[in-house]
Amino acid sequence: MEVFLIRVLQFILAISLLVLLHEGGHFFFAKLFGVRVEKFYIFFDWKFSLFKFKPKNSDTEYGIGWLPLGGYCKIAGMIDESFDTEQMKQPVQQYEFRAKPAWQRLLVMIGGVLVNFLLALFIYGQILFWWGDTYIPVKDMTLGMKFNQEAKSYGFQDGDILIGTEKHAFKDFSADLYRDISEATRVDIIRDGKPMSINLPGELNLLNMMKADPSFVRPLLPAKVDSIMPGMPAEKIGMKKGDEILALNGAPIDSYNEFIDQLGRRSDMLAVAQTPADSLKARTVTLVIKHNSQLSNRCLQRFVPLGQRTVNCQLSTDTATVVLTPDLKLGFSVQSIAGLYQPITREYGFLESIPAGIKYGFHVLASYVDDLKYVFSAEGAKSLGGFGAIGSLFPPMWDWYMFWKMTAFLSIILAFMNILPIPALDGGHVLFLLYEMITRRKPSENFMIKAEYVGFGILILLMVVANLNDILRALGYM
Repeated sequence: MEVFLIRVLQFILAISLLVLLHEGGHFFFAKLFGVRVEKFYIFFDWKFSLFKFKPKNSDTEYGIGWLPLGGYCKIAGMIDESFDTEQMKQPVQQYEFRAKPAWQRLLVMIGGVLVNFLLALFIYGQILFWWGDTYIPVKDMTLGMKFNQEAKSYGFQDGDILIGTEKHAFKDFSADLYRDISEATRVDIIRDGKPMSINLPGELNLLNMMKADPSFVRPLLPAKVDSIMPGMPAEKIGMKKGDEILALNGAPIDSYNEFIDQLGRRSDMLAVAQTPADSLKARTVTLVIKHNSQLSNRCLQRFVPLGQRTVNCQLSTDTATVVLTPDLKLGFSVQSIAGLYQPITREYGFLESIPAGIKYGFHVLASYVDDLKYVFSAEGAKSLGGFGAIGSLFPPMWDWYMFWKMTAFLSIILAFMNILPIPALDGGHVLFLLYEMITRRKPSENFMIKAEYVGFGILILLMVVANLNDILRALGYM
């Protein structure tokens, strides 16, 4: 419950900040050109609001709504999500949006997107300034990678150390690495200490690579125990730090990755279990364990000729049958990537961080836009996520670095999504304004109202699909 609340709090704080500044962008340009803003709200106040006030001698009511689906800036003389058609029937007033030149109305409409995008670039720059850029170079992951069957069909082998593609060297293990491999015609690797290359088609499906179970490529982690969880099955069968799992139900285990894959197969058995006996069978596994700990009772003491007392550990192998927990946990952890390898940090001065943040922000935007093509596939539609999916991106513990990184990412998404030429979004209004500026013909108010209804319907449909996906994933149907 605590993890849930921390994530909800981070999500609400980030969204509130982004909505406030987005609507503030519209508000700024509206006030700059003398357009009256009637309401300025964070979240929607359908039927009622949580808080509102109107300063003396001000035309604007400020408030906080109860429905956290965004926010709005109600601008006089504009057809928007408020659907205030009665106002549009009145004579045009000089302070209204519709009375202003098209170029001024255009700036009012792009104000929110502009602020969100500039905010993201600013945050990325500040992240680099305060925290630097810390990562583990892929070439330094000397244990190599673990590949799935699709990757092996192209020639990859477990343990290969990834170096780069024909375009550039890999930086760190992230979504960018997957993207580079998906677009590569050649991947350079080191295998058994020798450099070599693997040819690829150059058009692998990035979404399939990342969603595959197991995924296309993962850093190889040894199946060596780093810590034991008290009261769990691993402790009950005497496993200790330093022990290695060599086999599970007769299947060789060459890494922690393979151990997790084997448990995934048990998960499939558990999912179709119909009786308690079936469930018990799925949870019961036989392990071959190599005991490496010099602190174990398998270490034998002896004296050497000079009388010096030493301790020699005879490595022993045991076979143990154990019943896993209902969620198929054995109860141990292995060293993380950060524990296996030494991260490096590139630090940035204040002036250096500005162009570096801008460059990184444009890279994030380009990657996001490039990945949108997968949304129009069946698997891509299933990948759409709503509030639950977005909230889960935040860390389970409060981490200002991750909070600001996620906030910047959401700011870029908000900017891009709002500029799409869909009626009811800023981009829809921009599209009609550009049409007016080019043709010198203004779309009728009746057309604008109908377009707003259509656009609003599209947004509601997308929101329903995205949040329904969240529910289905939570219930285990996706």
